[in-house]
Amino acid sequence: MFLGRDSPRHWPGSPYQETEHRVSQALFNAIIPDHHAEAFSPPRLTPSGSVDQLVEGLLGGLSHWDAEHFLFIAEHGYLYEHNFAFFPGFPLALLVGAELLRPLQALLNLRSRLLISVALLNSLFSLLAAVALHDLGCLVLRCPRQAFYGALLFCLSPANVFLAAGYSEALFALLTFSAMGQLERGRSWTSGLLFALATGVRSNGLVNIGFLVYSQCQGFLSSLMVLNPLRPLLKLMGSVFLSVFTLGLPFALFQYYAYTQFCLSGLARPIPEPLLKLAVDKGYRIVEGNEPPWCSWELPLIYSYIQDIYWNVGFLRYYELKQVPNFLLAAPVAILVAWATWTYVTTHPWLCLTLGMHRSKNSKTLEKPDPGFLGPRVFVYLAHAAALLLFGSLCMHVQVLTRFLGSSTPIVYWFPAYLLQNQEPLLRSLETVPWKPLTGDSVPGQKVPRNSIMGLLYNWKTYSLVTRCILGYFLSYWLLGLLLHCNFLPWT
Repeated sequence: MFLGRDSPRHWPGSPYQETEHRVSQALFNAIIPDHHAEAFSPPRLTPSGSVDQLVEGLLGGLSHWDAEHFLFIAEHGYLYEHNFAFFPGFPLALLVGAELLRPLQALLNLRSRLLISVALLNSLFSLLAAVALHDLGCLVLRCPRQAFYGALLFCLSPANVFLAAGYSEALFALLTFSAMGQLERGRSWTSGLLFALATGVRSNGLVNIGFLVYSQCQGFLSSLMVLNPLRPLLKLMGSVFLSVFTLGLPFALFQYYAYTQFCLSGLARPIPEPLLKLAVDKGYRIVEGNEPPWCSWELPLIYSYIQDIYWNVGFLRYYELKQVPNFLLAAPVAILVAWATWTYVTTHPWLCLTLGMHRSKNSKTLEKPDPGFLGPRVFVYLAHAAALLLFGSLCMHVQVLTRFLGSSTPIVYWFPAYLLQNQEPLLRSLETVPWKPLTGDSVPGQKVPRNSIMGLLYNWKTYSLVTRCILGYFLSYWLLGLLLHCNFLPWT
């Protein structure tokens, strides 16, 4: 799949760029002492050789905070109750990567192979997610340049450190954007399968049921014009049930697995002594012991229990004075999505009131819409982004909004691409002027490299405040994320 005249090797998110991520995190991890955070830190059960220590030194910054949970699950399975907050899709991918590296087991222990898998797989997942986002943008925006700029911005995502570290965001973004693209092509079965896999990676994949239901409702309204309404209505009800079942199945199976481990007797497995001691010291609940209270619920969901008891997640629970810094950290992405919503709603108020289902008597108004972010096909993606923002702002730890939205919705990249294209003559001119690798005659004093986003950076002082704010936000969070996260310092 080609992404226009810009060769992929010039992308900020190319394999070369991913190598820069790993080098940068290793450098920051080496020169800045780690903060002693009260984070999950299990003991190592296997001895480390010189090669293992080298791998830890180079890639250890990718294993901090929640990444330690994913690595622990991949290595030992779900031993502790709070491990079940992390879905199995990404640990399974890491295990596959570690198995491919099994020929190196004489030099590397399992943890080292898992760390290498994190670096390689997330580099691959991030690159493929950028390609999938570009493909989706071409289908939805009908503006290849804007789709391309959105993909470039994804490569400079403010959540980039989480796309590179041992988190599930890169895999989730790949599956989600790919599923959206398949749905735009009318391949609902393939899309449903990819959305279901995404649900097995992150719980917020359940929200993607809305895309399938919306698509089916559009088909239902179209069929009403030519058919008896009863048959399309039955088909719609069956399709909605099948969509809910397909996307909910991974979540339900995972909850049932937890139930068999903690609520049914006789299924406990032996736990190594150091990990058992850690459970005693830290108060982690294991399978053997008192039955947890959620087992007696009418709907025994361990995920809801963990979010409530372990992380204090709930409606407005995070609205405390001491959390003001975290709200400030999340403010840029929240403002970006809110601004996108306001811009779209004020441009198409009737389209939004009719949930994007409106069909004008003059069909030409929607047959040939203005291409780009303000096109009518963007509505469902904007509604999805606004719903995620509302839920994340009210019911989650607010600082995770950056990676939560950055891996779940294309709006975070499409709207800035739209703003940059509208604000900067350099980018607008590329729609009509034949592409040149380097030009010196477009604007005096400007150099335009093959990568147009980098072209804006090279000519920073000549651009508008909006452009500086967008690129400054993306680049500063890209750099600060590597600097802080890799040294156990608080970040989004």
